[in-house]
Amino acid sequence: MIGTAVVAATLLSYAVGWAIGLPLLVPVFNTLAGFPFMVAALRRGDLRLAVGRMLIWALTLGACATLLSYAQPWRTDTLFLHGASYRAEMFGWLMTGRGAESDPSRFLPQHALHAAAFAVLALASGGVLALAMGAVLMNYMGHYVGALAAASSHPLTTMILGWHPWAVVRIASFVAIGVTLSTPLLSRLGGFRVDWRDARRLLLIAFGGLLFDVTIKWLLAPAWRHLLMRVVGW
Repeated sequence: MIGTAVVAATLLSYAVGWAIGLPLLVPVFNTLAGFPFMVAALRRGDLRLAVGRMLIWALTLGACATLLSYAQPWRTDTLFLHGASYRAEMFGWLMTGRGAESDPSRFLPQHALHAAAFAVLALASGGVLALAMGAVLMNYMGHYVGALAAASSHPLTTMILGWHPWAVVRIASFVAIGVTLSTPLLSRLGGFRVDWRDARRLLLIAFGGLLFDVTIKWLLAPAWRHLLMRVVGW
């Protein structure tokens, strides 16, 4: 029941963002859609439930951003922050094989910076700013996938494969990090208790996921590029 409410609230956030049309407000609406459900789970002392709800939220973000960008990529090119530049970067990588996606000397510092910024924002804001950052990331990644599907001979397969497996691992890891690191501030403000042993375990799993993310990206990116090129028909 709550999972359905998370999905519905997230869908509404895109409907409002689409109607208003201001790029800066889209991640704000996305954050407002998910944050209350996370806090409600944390107030019950259920950290894993909070992570589960935010995984549903992230999945819905990805699906909405992908489908909207498939339907009207020219609109989401500007509606989603960093959408146009990320799409151009990823399309360039697909067509030439050159780019950060398959260059560890470029993507490792970028991933480290994103993870550090996300962690700091979660700690400093009780998760609010981390969720907003996550929404921006999900939207521009979804824009790339949706725009690629719009140009593809096999749109549905492209929508699935366009979410690179290492990106999926990274998203799940970021969700766990964001929820867990939001609890110190939220628990103080809300007066609820948190199982810190469980929190530490989740953080270890999440940071392990980030290491797994860069490992499989390093190993699979060139082959995945060729697979996508065949599916898209380029």
